[in-house]
Amino acid sequence: MGDFYHDTGEGGLSEYHKKHGGDIVWELGTGYFGCRDEHGNFDPKQFADTAQSEQVKMTEIKLSQGAKPGHGGLLPGSKVTEEIARTRKVPAHEDCLSPAGHSAFSTPVELLEFAQHMRELSGGKPVGLKLCVGMPHEVMALGKAMLSTEIYPDFIVVDGAEGGTGAAPNELSDWVGMPLEDGLVMMQNMLVGTGLRKHIKLGASGKIYNGMGMAKHIALGADWCNAARAFMFSIGCVQAKRCDKGTCPTGITTQDPQRQRSLDIEIQSQRAALFHSKTLAALGEIVGSCGGVHPSELDPHQIITRIDAAQSKSIMEVHPFLPPNSLLDTPGDTAYCDWWEAASKDTFKPIKNLTDAMGTTLLAHKRGHY
Repeated sequence: MGDFYHDTGEGGLSEYHKKHGGDIVWELGTGYFGCRDEHGNFDPKQFADTAQSEQVKMTEIKLSQGAKPGHGGLLPGSKVTEEIARTRKVPAHEDCLSPAGHSAFSTPVELLEFAQHMRELSGGKPVGLKLCVGMPHEVMALGKAMLSTEIYPDFIVVDGAEGGTGAAPNELSDWVGMPLEDGLVMMQNMLVGTGLRKHIKLGASGKIYNGMGMAKHIALGADWCNAARAFMFSIGCVQAKRCDKGTCPTGITTQDPQRQRSLDIEIQSQRAALFHSKTLAALGEIVGSCGGVHPSELDPHQIITRIDAAQSKSIMEVHPFLPPNSLLDTPGDTAYCDWWEAASKDTFKPIKNLTDAMGTTLLAHKRGHY
């Protein structure tokens, strides 16, 4: 009805996703739900059988999410019903763990090799990554791995720390991970600075809920935007933050039949579809008011951001935007010099002491050496 694809989230591809024939992006998190063996490890055969379904258009490896990057999660056994167990390929009525990290890979190169394996198993369908950016050297390590292996994910979705779920620990939700604007610019700079941008599409997600949010992040480098919270609002979510307790007052995140009566599918499905179409219409009006005919014409120089009560600046004065291939040709002249040198294709950890390196850089800057 809404004419948009649906990302499954990491909970698995269910019979309900398939019921009405919509386009699906199948997201795989650390639990490999729907394609796992009895020990929770990735099962290639199960993955191939599902990924080759006509409705599955792309698959996405979730490294982290903005609400709780690096944390994982636990679905209480009381919520693991027979149908959820069937979808996730886990025992019913037992706690279901999403580990903090993946078991199928542990280095940047292994991640890309896993993505390539998934692409082959799915019959050549696009495979991408989703992550909330943490430390900059991790982004640079991913770039070095792509340069080394010549394996490119078809897309990367950058999730912002603004992302939310009522089941997230407050400290992680508030403080861990980069905001979307910073993470997106960093990923865009890495791809442009390494000459890899032409191989990879960029998605953006993290509290994007209107046409202006889409326009801004497309101008910063995104090819498209994802939304979760906004669609939840469109069907009645009031952010009661009871997602993990089974007591959602609007019936959206509960298995309680009485509470589920609050969710009127006939009405709320139309609201979700209308929200999508009106948001795209608003984006079109913004693009037209800027003199363009397509969102891809939007550029960073069109974004002015307020610094404080008295100052506004072009966003190009706030963030560095790298020239093509600059991380390959003149990394020392970029703002990412120390991060680039600390990155390795063989590990997500820094290979040199960043505290000392960046302290030296800052000291030299103070002395006028830069």
